[in-house]
Amino acid sequence: MIIEVLKSKIHRVKVTEAELNYVGSITIDADLIEAANIIPNEKVQIVNNNNGARFETYVIKGERGSGIVCLNGAAARLAQVGDIVIIISYASMEMEEAKKYEPILVFPDTDNKLIK
Repeated sequence: MIIEVLKSKIHRVKVTEAELNYVGSITIDADLIEAANIIPNEKVQIVNNNNGARFETYVIKGERGSGIVCLNGAAARLAQVGDIVIIISYASMEMEEAKKYEPILVFPDTDNKLIK
């Protein structure tokens, strides 16, 4: 049996930009996506702590060290600059593999920077 499990999470980052007139996606600082083992174009779920919205989109790699978390296209309607979001990626795996898998959890600081 294949099940879907939490692969990684970027917990409580601040939305820095919302660009409605864009093709669509979420742009995330390269440091954050690499720390979370998320790759460009990967599907992610976004959970907005401020308004409860939950939606899916794909990742675009943003400028390293910038702290950018920018919702693009239609997703820009689901959050405002300053909202706190959780970015979640999932993976499909066999039950036995899933039982042993440890997700990667990233907890950035209030400026969306990795805590060293």
